[in-house]
Amino acid sequence: MGTYAVTGFASGMGAASAAVLAEAGHTVIGVDLRDAQIIADLGTPEGRSTAVEQILQASEGTLDGIAAIAGVGPDLRDPAAVMSINYFGPVALLEGLRPALARSEAGRAVVIGSNSATTVPFIDQTLVDLALEGEEESARRHAVKAQEAAPAEVRAFAPSISAYATSKFVLARWVRRTAVVPEWGREGVLLNAIAPGAVLTPLMIGSTGTAPDPDSFSTPMPLGEFGRPEEIAFWVHQFLRPEARFTTGSVLYVDGGTDAAMRPGDFPTAMTF
Repeated sequence: MGTYAVTGFASGMGAASAAVLAEAGHTVIGVDLRDAQIIADLGTPEGRSTAVEQILQASEGTLDGIAAIAGVGPDLRDPAAVMSINYFGPVALLEGLRPALARSEAGRAVVIGSNSATTVPFIDQTLVDLALEGEEESARRHAVKAQEAAPAEVRAFAPSISAYATSKFVLARWVRRTAVVPEWGREGVLLNAIAPGAVLTPLMIGSTGTAPDPDSFSTPMPLGEFGRPEEIAFWVHQFLRPEARFTTGSVLYVDGGTDAAMRPGDFPTAMTF
């Protein structure tokens, strides 16, 4: 049996993923702001350092897998916090724990992105560039200025929608870039992302204010129903299994077909010379 760290442990997809891992007989190290073995705020450098240090202590320096699930939604009114929690938090955690994953015979890492990265038309390229360059303070300042410039009706509905979608977009981009570098791939540490759609979690209900009707939802719901945390947890577990040995740098859409319905001709995209 293995040892796995799960962030966002206290609720939603994190709680469901921790339960699946525990039921499989694994040791789970939970990280969250409350109701977890490790209490840490991944939106701050201090919180990330605390999480890395305490995970290493709890795992005795060797981890079989990490599920970086903690995140916030577009309803949060502070876009700077959205960028810090959704992007800089998981990146710092995974980079800090990569050596512990490499000590395992089958180190695995999975992060939770969102189909908002490809279905929301508010991706901020400047914010993408700043994030990939590791410029957290500049990214935070830019996110605030960009929010102030957004139309009032957008801010009223989802005040941090651009920062949210951009944080998930750049997280997927980071996974794709990072998974194939020697320090990860050649060390046997596999890194993948899951892009959920509308899943009935506290985060989604908090963002929308209620559990809405799938047929009147703001994006297409081809299956006519919302996802459940357990359905994301299933794929988290699959990516973390030792047998998942030939999959890295992937972004798996678990969104009931929403991305396919909205962008049927955008993927795959042919390589050009």
